Amino acid sequence: AQLRYSVPEDREPGSSVGDLAKDLGVEVRSLASRSLRLVSEGGQRHFQVDLAAGVLLLDSRLDREALCGQSPTCSLHLQLVMENPLQLHRVEVEVLDVNDNAPQFPKPEVVLEITEVANPGTRLPLEVAEDPDMGSNSISTYELSPSEHFALNINTRGDGLKMPEIVLEKALDREKVAVHHLTLTALDGGNPVKSGTAKVTIHVLDANDNPPVCDPPISKVHLEENVPVGTLVTKLNVTDLDEGPNGDVEYSFKTSNNAPGKFTKLFSLDPRTGEIRTKGPLDYEESSAYEIAVRARDKGSPAMEGHCHLRVELIDINDNSPEIVLTSLSSPVQEDATPGTVIALIGVKDSDSGDNGQVRLQIAKELPFKLVSSFKEHFSLVTNGPLDREKVSGYNITVRAVDLGSPQRATQKTFYLRIADVNDNAPNFSSPFDTAHVQENSLPGTSVFSVSASDPDEGSNAKLSYSILDNGLQDVPISTYFRIDQDNGTIYTVRALDYEQDKVFQVPVEVKDAGSPALSSTAVVHVFVLDENDNAPTIVYPSVPKGSAFHQTIPTLVEPGYLVTKVVAVDADSGHNAWLSYQLQETTEALPFQVERRSGEIRVAQALRELDDPHRLVVEVRDNGTPSLSASVVIVISPEENSVQDFAKSLDLPKASPNDTNLTLYLIVSLVSISLVSCVMFAVVAARCL
Repeated sequence: AQLRYSVPEDREPGSSVGDLAKDLGVEVRSLASRSLRLVSEGGQRHFQVDLAAGVLLLDSRLDREALCGQSPTCSLHLQLVMENPLQLHRVEVEVLDVNDNAPQFPKPEVVLEITEVANPGTRLPLEVAEDPDMGSNSISTYELSPSEHFALNINTRGDGLKMPEIVLEKALDREKVAVHHLTLTALDGGNPVKSGTAKVTIHVLDANDNPPVCDPPISKVHLEENVPVGTLVTKLNVTDLDEGPNGDVEYSFKTSNNAPGKFTKLFSLDPRTGEIRTKGPLDYEESSAYEIAVRARDKGSPAMEGHCHLRVELIDINDNSPEIVLTSLSSPVQEDATPGTVIALIGVKDSDSGDNGQVRLQIAKELPFKLVSSFKEHFSLVTNGPLDREKVSGYNITVRAVDLGSPQRATQKTFYLRIADVNDNAPNFSSPFDTAHVQENSLPGTSVFSVSASDPDEGSNAKLSYSILDNGLQDVPISTYFRIDQDNGTIYTVRALDYEQDKVFQVPVEVKDAGSPALSSTAVVHVFVLDENDNAPTIVYPSVPKGSAFHQTIPTLVEPGYLVTKVVAVDADSGHNAWLSYQLQETTEALPFQVERRSGEIRVAQALRELDDPHRLVVEVRDNGTPSLSASVVIVISPEENSVQDFAKSLDLPKASPNDTNLTLYLIVSLVSISLVSCVMFAVVAARCL
């Protein structure tokens, strides 16, 4: 918004200028919380804001003449900045002129000369009085004390300046009156009226009775600013009807109240030719026009003079580049900012005028931002599309200002806008399924596997913590078997695992970030327990109490190959840890029996003719693990008269050759290997499908 107030220049400090809260439509109590602050565009502090009352106050006494000089209008521009949300308001305060200055002549006494042969109607120019006030408070008219011979005439110049001159109304006679004393009074238009006076002394002289005359007396010249020094502005056209020294004219500058003595620094005057040339660089932005007064005086006795008035109006050229002012910048901005969010407040100004001072502001089209015009020469930079910090963490925004002059002038300003992260990305595991192996009976705290996840967010939004979820697939909560380091994702065993009880575990792992709200994802780790040879073979037949022997009777007369009995054993382990072999413990005497290594069958090794005493056999069953575990049973074989051959009917099994034994072993190893590989493949495929 833009507010406008007016205040007389004579107001005391602390006086109220305007009700900001009412005019802005905000509550007074919200001004302090919204950090209302006042920024003066000129850098000088003339005002202050009473946050308690919501009004704009004078901070110091204003002097319109000191602030704006002879400008027709005098306005001070302020900026009000409020936050939450960020807003910029422009305040224009017009300083009203009061009649606080009386007219004053440059000299308290003016001495004029006039020849006695001057004709009625002869004009004598007078010094113009000065009044710093403007408008109706400036000089309104002049008055001359009553005189028999002289009257006052007032001319109005093109810029409105009133120039008094004395007009001869009745012929003079020097022999009667040689000197005339008059009083010139300058009156302003204020209320009450203020005035200033000057004494005018007119000496009546003889001879030179024709003054120099300018043709035209008031002229105007247009000149481009920044012309080279020494450029001819004009040549005055002055004529004097007298001859000889009375018609020889010399030129000199005459200062005026518009800019006393200022134009003499910028222009030079040839006293002989009347040529006026530039003496210094001209700047339209400093002053758009100059009023030059020239005195033309002849060399007669007494000398007579005329006055020429020249107005030099400058033509603006595009010699100033636009200026970009970054009033406010909200950095960083959240990546989830909605379109239309105000990012920055930007002001632009160009000291040139017309099209040369009209400025367009632009940014690169590919940026997700756009410029919105707030009011004249002020823009808001707002979001125009979605922001994604994970793709672009910040933008170098270049604002370019181009005026409409010819040739165009441009300037640019670059600032960096950082994009703040919001938790809009969930953590992501490198793989949703992983496979790990752990040896059974490993000590609690053994490292099993390390899961890894990543989060493209930053800061607390990317700080990850891991945990194990209870999937309910096991009878006992999974947390009783495993735990996970919440910082690095390493899975450890909580207790020793038993392959014979659980061969595989599905461990669901959740990773969660520390954002608000927190985002998470899950993965499943299939933990396969590797078998260890921790179970000794168990003899299931013959089943005898520990420390006892199994008694087996056979006929007294049997042939080699006779099946006496068979030892059957099992092993809770798997794989090669469960491969069993049977053998007889060595004794000091040779025994007529043998045991099959793989089947556990005990047969007669040599023909028995008579079996008087029982034979004590110790059969040892050993697995193929490392280290190997074993179990044994004691079998006592004794003769039985007229016994029936339970097992035999002599099988007449031929003695196995070493080659046949090796072939059987190879077949068993191949079958077990194929089965184990198939089971593992089925488990992996099932885990992937899950």
